[in-house]
Amino acid sequence: MWQAIAWAALGTGFTFLMTTLGAALVFFLDGEPRPRFQKAVLGFAAGVMTAASVWSLLLPAIEQAEAGPLPGWLPAAAGMLLGVIFLAALDGWLPRLRHPRADDAWRQDTLLMTAITLHNVPEGMAVGLAFALASGGEGLAGAAALALGIGIQNFPEGAAIALPLRQEGWPRRRAFAGGMLSGAVEPVFGVLVVGLAAWTQPLMPWLLSFAAGAMLYVVVEELVPQAHSRAGTCGFVTGFLMMMVLDVALG
Repeated sequence: MWQAIAWAALGTGFTFLMTTLGAALVFFLDGEPRPRFQKAVLGFAAGVMTAASVWSLLLPAIEQAEAGPLPGWLPAAAGMLLGVIFLAALDGWLPRLRHPRADDAWRQDTLLMTAITLHNVPEGMAVGLAFALASGGEGLAGAAALALGIGIQNFPEGAAIALPLRQEGWPRRRAFAGGMLSGAVEPVFGVLVVGLAAWTQPLMPWLLSFAAGAMLYVVVEELVPQAHSRAGTCGFVTGFLMMMVLDVALG
């Protein structure tokens, strides 16, 4: 058991490192961001999240659900709807927690971080399980390929949190910490799932689609409206294409 946990920690530690490196891009920004660049960054984040919702979450959820007793589309659709409802409820609840002097940026930042963090939970579980199984000496190449693919995908996701936080006026260190912490759930849940594998595996289609619904809610409700411009559209297309290529090419 301890050997499996150690291997799971190793694999998910790499994916967490890649999220951290993506968030570190905030240290390369100088001066106050221009409005056009801010819209491009928000569009980029929206594109990354949209592509990740489809190729990293919904399609794998459908594929995994098809092995069960239900039609593949049913857990994916239901889980996605639950994710949207959860974020909508959180969106309505956040103003009660907000400091009176805070503005709507606080709510947007919280929703963005919540959505991508939720997205990282099932990814960490998948990598943790793969490396735990490989601890017996078989399947190491496949586990390493999975960790490499998710890790490379995590790089723009870390940037997709940290850069918008920086655009909202967060100090570089706080924006970096926000992006980095979104990936910290991967080693946590990657190790946790090893001990609970028998119970968590049937829930994976629901977890994947739940995270997809949460991400799509933030994209439609928060990011796209604020990124509405030619720069925002270019950023969206760039982020979408980058994430699509990474997901498809790296599996």
